[in-house]
This record gives sequence, structure tokens and C-alpha cells, in this order.
Amino acid sequence: MKNLNKLAFLLLYTLLSTTIFANQNFKYYPDETWITKKPSSMGWSEKKLNEAKNYFEKIGTTAVMVIDNGYIIAQWGDTKRRVNCHSVRKSFLSALIGIYENEGKINLSSTLKELKIDDIQRLSTTEKKAKVSDLLKARSGVYHPAAYETKSMKRRRPQRGSHKPNTYYYYNNWDFNTLGTIFEKKTSKKIFSAFEESIARNLQMSDFKANDGKYKKEKVSLHRAYEFNMSARDRARFGLLYLRYGKWKNQQIIPKEWIKSSITPYSKVSKGMGYGYMWWTSTGKWHLGNKMKGHTYSARGYWGQYIVIAPEENLVIVQVSDKKGGDKDGHGKKFNTLLKLILNAKK
Repeated sequence: MKNLNKLAFLLLYTLLSTTIFANQNFKYYPDETWITKKPSSMGWSEKKLNEAKNYFEKIGTTAVMVIDNGYIIAQWGDTKRRVNCHSVRKSFLSALIGIYENEGKINLSSTLKELKIDDIQRLSTTEKKAKVSDLLKARSGVYHPAAYETKSMKRRRPQRGSHKPNTYYYYNNWDFNTLGTIFEKKTSKKIFSAFEESIARNLQMSDFKANDGKYKKEKVSLHRAYEFNMSARDRARFGLLYLRYGKWKNQQIIPKEWIKSSITPYSKVSKGMGYGYMWWTSTGKWHLGNKMKGHTYSARGYWGQYIVIAPEENLVIVQVSDKKGGDKDGHGKKFNTLLKLILNAKK
């Protein structure tokens, strides 16, 4: 009897251990309906989270979402409204390039000369030596006028020919727009259709459709900007895809190695901050003015667009701010403060 009891105990222990181990490794992915968890059940202080919500309401941006281990912990504002992503668009294109590079459609070592890329003001022999990888890092050395540039970008743009390819970092819309041209040329696909087909459908995004994207052409350049309009809840799914290193349920949508390469800091931009393949990435323990565990990175855009991904914290934090919709600007110190309040709410 004792041996039977002992055997039963061992079997029960093994079953419980296996279940616990499985639960520890379980990674939740949302279907069309996204599960919302009570913050306290996930180790969050509801009082402190309410303090963060009050600050969000004070700065008046469109929406914020906080995702912990795939679950919605907080969602404030209009999370369904499609809003211009501004420069977050660049991280979307980076993801697409990673998918098609893996399929052999895009070669990061190809030069502008080999790709027959030029512009209104003809590129020099040296400029045409820039590689696709240089453009991804914003290190092309091509300082041709570009569509969708801000006044400050125009003012800070270096002189043509002042730096050779891959020798100098400059946040350069010419690089980012030209990558769009290269992508469409090499894949024979439109950016927005490719994003819907390869990413949005697989992630069961609630709102995004290809016709939510718009091209922005300006007389100064042959290469168009590509404007994504996307809701907070769809941006949060994209952030979760990156948090899980490109895997969604049982499908590896973006190669894991591509994501690792994308969030590697190839240039030091400021103290504690670097730039990868069109992603802002930590070089130390700080990100957006906050001390954070591990290697945090983010996609960012004008007027307060943020997708912050903190793998060590298992968090995705999204903010959307709609200038066209009359919402207040939530960039810079305002968002840094909001991020601090959110992080402080996690026990």
C-alpha cells in the first residue's frame, strides 16, 4: 500500500511539475478577441496604474495600450482609431524587408548602382556605392533632398559628398524612402499590400487594410514616402510579434535572426541610445529617459507615436497621438513621464 501511495504521489508530482513547466513556457497570442487581464492578477498595482491613466488623460493623446505577456493590462482612449504612424512606418518596412530578404528577393549587399537607383539630382559614383544595409542603418552617405522631411531634417542634412557610405549616421528620409522603392522593385509588391498579406492577416489585426496606406510624392525626389495609418490595438499586435522574435503562434513570420540584427545598435545616436535597422535601440540600461531591464527598443514617430518593446519585462507599450484629430502632442518628456508611471505600476 505504501509503495502504491508513493507511486501515486510520484505520478501526481510529475503531472503537476509538467503542467507548471508548460504554464511557465506558455505564450499567449490573441485571436480576433484579445483577452484583458485584471492588472492585480498579473502583478500590477491598480492604484499606480490609475495614476498613469490620469496623466494620460492630462496630456490628452489618442490612446495607450499596455501588454504584459501578450495580455492587455491597460487600454485607454480610442484604441480603434486609425492614426498616421509617421516614422513608425520605417519599422514596418524593416519587418517586410526581413521577410523578403529571407526569401532571397532582397540582398542587403546590393549597391545602389547594381539596383539602378538614382534621383532627380543625379547620384555620384561614390553615393551609388551605398548598400541596402547602409540605408537600413541610415548610413548611406546620400544627402539628396527627400519627401516627407521636416524643417529640422532639412536644416541638419549634411552637404552632398561630405561622408562616404557606412561612415556616418544621419537620420535620413532619403534612405528610408529609397528602401521603399527598392522593396517594391525587387518584390513586385506594393508596401501596403505586402504588409496586409504577410503581417496584418497573420496577426489578425482588427483594423488595418492595405488602403489605409498612402504614398507621399514630392517634386524634390523620385522616391515616395509611404504613410501608414493604424490603430493602437493593431500597433500593439505588431509590437507583440517583435517581442516574440517574429513568431506568431506556430508560424515564424519574421526570421528571428533578422529581428536580432534589426535591434543591434550600429550607430550611437545619443547617451544610451543607438540605431539599428530602422529601430531605436538601447546601448545601455536606459530607454526614453527610464531605467529598464535588458535590451529595450522602440519604433517612434512624430507627434507622439511609440511602440516600446521590453523583452526582459515581457512588455509592449503603445501610444498613439493624432494631430489631425486635434489630440495633444505626447512626445518627448511627456511620454517619458507616462512611461515611468506605467513601469512604476508593475510590482
